[in-house]
Amino acid sequence: MSTYQPGILEPIPSLARYLTFALNPNEHPAEALQRLAQVADGEEIVVGVGLSTVQKLGAHIEGLRPFPVIVNAGIDIPATPAGLWLWIRGEDRGVIVQHSRHLAKLLTPAFTLTQVVDAFRYGPARDLTGYEDGTENPTGDDALAAAFVQGQGAGLDGSSFVAAQQWLHDLDYFESLPPEAQDNVFGRRKVDNEEMEDAPPSAHVKRTAQEDFEPEAFVLRRSMPWADAHHEGFFFVAFGHSLYAFEAQLKRMAGLDDGIVDGVFTYSRPLTGAYFWCPPIRDGKLDLRALGLS
Repeated sequence: MSTYQPGILEPIPSLARYLTFALNPNEHPAEALQRLAQVADGEEIVVGVGLSTVQKLGAHIEGLRPFPVIVNAGIDIPATPAGLWLWIRGEDRGVIVQHSRHLAKLLTPAFTLTQVVDAFRYGPARDLTGYEDGTENPTGDDALAAAFVQGQGAGLDGSSFVAAQQWLHDLDYFESLPPEAQDNVFGRRKVDNEEMEDAPPSAHVKRTAQEDFEPEAFVLRRSMPWADAHHEGFFFVAFGHSLYAFEAQLKRMAGLDDGIVDGVFTYSRPLTGAYFWCPPIRDGKLDLRALGLS
């Protein structure tokens, strides 16, 4: 029986690495994906397949579409489509690095590695601003309903759609704000993570209140901080049974609904943005039947 990739539902790991691959236009991805299916268990290695790869295979995944480019006053949200996305999860950086090297070789020549982002857990699940992330995540059966396709048949049930964005923070600016102003950005108090009743309309919790959309827009967030020698930020990851919920939240954050821009844009901006389809698991391996692969 098909089921979901377990790493999607599990808590975020201590360490992670996000790998993004371009599909080489003169290569066919079938053999590379079949090799990947033998080693990616969906737990240590979560797999997302891009629209270009699906189309190259002559397949169709209902609901998979291009990431939207969104522009508003002072807001630029880019789309950076890719052929394949891997989320390597673990507790040992050396193991993660070795997985990365092996997977890059395994996927050659069909796919070329274009981006590597190393991420980590900060405290229980904090952004580098110090605020907790994912407080409103659904749990239990609600998480299953939000994150995974159901009732669509073999090869699709247990699959998921994922939105992935790398955000770049200006932590110097954010830390220059007084504590009250920082709390107003998120609409929560940093000291106890309690939502503020008097938060401004631009507060992140008000812009993304999942139950306020029609229909409701619940996603399962699995985001993690990232940092390199020069910059820091947040790698935003949201899984859903469709792309509606994420897209509805993103448009409201950008102020397309009512002209009110989310406070997070005062200190952070997205560098990338892409959608992927995460195949289900069958017999402990990726189930690629929906892509026309056995």
